[in-house]
Amino acid sequence: MKRRCFLSLLGAGLLLPIRRALAWTRPSEVVPGETDLLGARLQLGGDWGGSTPADASVVIGSMRAGCLEGVALVSDAQPKRLRIDNKTGKNPSVWLHSGNSTTAWVTVIVGTRDWCNLAYQFGHELGHVLCNSWERNAKPRNPCQWLEEALAEAFTLRGLGRMADGWARSPPFPNDAAYATSIRDYRETLLAGYRTTALAQGMAAGFPAWFAAHDVFFETHGGLDDAKGAVSTMLGLLEDDADAVADLGALNRWPGRSGIPLPDYLDRWEESCAQLGAPNRLPGKIRALLANR
Repeated sequence: MKRRCFLSLLGAGLLLPIRRALAWTRPSEVVPGETDLLGARLQLGGDWGGSTPADASVVIGSMRAGCLEGVALVSDAQPKRLRIDNKTGKNPSVWLHSGNSTTAWVTVIVGTRDWCNLAYQFGHELGHVLCNSWERNAKPRNPCQWLEEALAEAFTLRGLGRMADGWARSPPFPNDAAYATSIRDYRETLLAGYRTTALAQGMAAGFPAWFAAHDVFFETHGGLDDAKGAVSTMLGLLEDDADAVADLGALNRWPGRSGIPLPDYLDRWEESCAQLGAPNRLPGKIRALLANR
C-alpha cells in the first residue's frame, strides 16, 4: 500500500490542486500551542461529511496522546502544526508539499464517525511524521522503506491500545466509556491479521530467515503491504518500551534516508540517536533480531 505522496509544486500547473485542497473547508484550529509533535497545533481541512471537525479533532487528539504521551520527542525537525484532511481516494498519506515548511500535512479516508478507522489511519501517518518523513525531501526510498512502514504500523497499533485505555478512564464524549471495547476489538482484528501473515510468510523459522527470504524483494518494494509480515514483530519491540518509540524520532536524518542498505541504515540511525541524545535502544533491538539465528 502506498502510504505517502510526493508532489512538486514548482510548476505553475501544479499549484491548482493545493489551492483546491485549501479551499475545501475553512480549517478548524483546535489545539493552542506550538511546542513539539505532541503539542503541535491541529488544523482540520477537507470534507468530513457527517462528522463535525470538532468531534474528529477530539478523536485525533486522543489518538495522538495515546501514541506520544510518555515518549521523549527528540527530533530536531518537528512540525509546529499538523494538518489533517479527510478526502476520497485509496490510501491515507503524508503529503510532501512545498507549502508551509512547519506544517506536516496528513490525509485520511474515513466515513462518518468512523472513529476507530480515523484513529488508526492518523496514527500510522503520525508515525511517519515522528520518523521525520513529512518534509518535502522525504520521498520514500528502497531498500529500507519497508522497515519504516512496519514501524509506523506498529506505532499506530501501540497507540490504539493506549487510546482505548485512556478512553475507558476518561471518555472524550459523554457516557461513551464503552467505546473503548470497540477500539480494542478493532486493534485486535488488525493484529490478528498481521500475525497470520507473519506465520504464512515463515516467521516461525525466525526473523533472520524471514528477512533473508524478502531481502531482494525489498530492493524494489517498500509499501506497507510488502512489510505486513514484520508488523507484529515490530510491535513487540515497541509495545512496552517508550524509549524504543523515542528512537523513531532519530530516523532519516542523513543523506540517502531509507535508500541505503539495512546495515548502513542501522549504523546511521545509531549515530543519529547519539547526536540527539535519544535512548538508542531500537536500532540495537532490530540488529539483535537479525542476528538471532
